[in-house]
Amino acid sequence: MDSIEKTPTKTVDIYRDTWVRFLGYANEVGEAFRALVPVSMVWASYAVATVYVTADAVDKGKKAAAAHGDNSGKTTRVAAAVVDTFVWQALASVIIPGFTINRVCAGSLYLLGRSTRWPLPVRKWTTTAIGLSTIPFIITPIDRSVDFLLDSSLRKVYGGEEKHK
Repeated sequence: MDSIEKTPTKTVDIYRDTWVRFLGYANEVGEAFRALVPVSMVWASYAVATVYVTADAVDKGKKAAAAHGDNSGKTTRVAAAVVDTFVWQALASVIIPGFTINRVCAGSLYLLGRSTRWPLPVRKWTTTAIGLSTIPFIITPIDRSVDFLLDSSLRKVYGGEEKHK
């Protein structure tokens, strides 16, 4: 007889498991292109990343509210989920990587100016390429560092039950 195996279905989180996740990297891309585009475009990339962070935090709050139903302490758990997600995402997706890519690009542009005779447009495009190629290497260390930071501080305040996933 044929037995149909039921595989557990994993709920897809659009903010973590789909292309929407890449919106969180918009500011890193903006920082990498800073030498080539108007600064208003860089700030626009930060706006996109901030909207992503906010939407993810709101989504996690709604999920926490649904998970806790009418149980006592629901408001506290929802607030903890929103705050944890927002702070984690703000640090790991916007602030720290944006600063890191900014400094990598500024440093590389400076060093290329001091050590080469390349024309300025070539140095700027090289700086952008260096910035873009740095992004994949900084994601995991930053994520782990922010987890450690929050585990050592903010999550102790509310018990860490709503840890960013």
